[in-house]
Amino acid sequence: MFLLIVRIIRQALVPLVCASLLLLAGCSAVKVGYEQTPTLLYWWLDKHVDFSGTQTPLARQALEDLQRWHRKQALPGHADWLARLADVAQQPVEAAQVCAYMRELETQIDAFAQQSIVLTVPVVTSLRATQREHLQRYWARKNEDWADDWLAPSEARRQEKRMRSAVERYEDVYGRLTPSQTELVRRHVRDAVWTPQWGQQERLRRQQDLLQALDRIRNEGLDSAQAQAVLWKVWQRWLNPPQEADKQRMQAWREQGCRHLAELHNSTSPEQRQQAAKRLRAYEKDLRELAGRS
Repeated sequence: MFLLIVRIIRQALVPLVCASLLLLAGCSAVKVGYEQTPTLLYWWLDKHVDFSGTQTPLARQALEDLQRWHRKQALPGHADWLARLADVAQQPVEAAQVCAYMRELETQIDAFAQQSIVLTVPVVTSLRATQREHLQRYWARKNEDWADDWLAPSEARRQEKRMRSAVERYEDVYGRLTPSQTELVRRHVRDAVWTPQWGQQERLRRQQDLLQALDRIRNEGLDSAQAQAVLWKVWQRWLNPPQEADKQRMQAWREQGCRHLAELHNSTSPEQRQQAAKRLRAYEKDLRELAGRS
């Protein structure tokens, strides 16, 4: 079960904490989507690994237990984070403030990842070599699609796509951007540390890291505690690449993202900031209601 493993954990976080992420604030129908998360994640994960008949009930139970844990242990913290963010959103901000809030959220997500590992490691340790091969083939197809989207088009088309996506996310929070704000986003995209070539390199590195971890767990017959330790290290390498040059680039990308968000926020009008605060408080309310459900 690949909630445990870097690429799938990260994507699984979207439906579980989307209401907590400013830049993913476009998630709609938060409460409805959250309630359906275990079922949706099961089918999504099954595409990757093709669960066996004996693994299916274990996987479903692990996902339900994970959501139960997240509802009680994580959602209140996410809601508190959003409440403070809503207050900050009404004032000018500095890049350091943005990075501090993002680090706080990363800590919360780390706790979720760790719990994911604990709950789903029985499924991971039961995976067969054929399922590892299934995952590799699935990723190969997805990598081709990714390359078609991000490497095949011209640089101008890629930047336009990224600019439109960023504008949509910002507008979902702040309301309609002005022409000058849209141009600011365009400049941010043009100057970004991230490139499709680097993105592909990181994507392949993480996939290979995962596959090697699965091979080690299976070939060495690691027990639950040992497998958890291996998977936790895989997760830690998600945003902390082992190569120093990549580590520095990742840090530069994070810091640049904080600067860009602060710059865009500081360009907004009082009305746009009120809209942002209103949207964040609505998500906070959704999360508190979800946390209160049994």
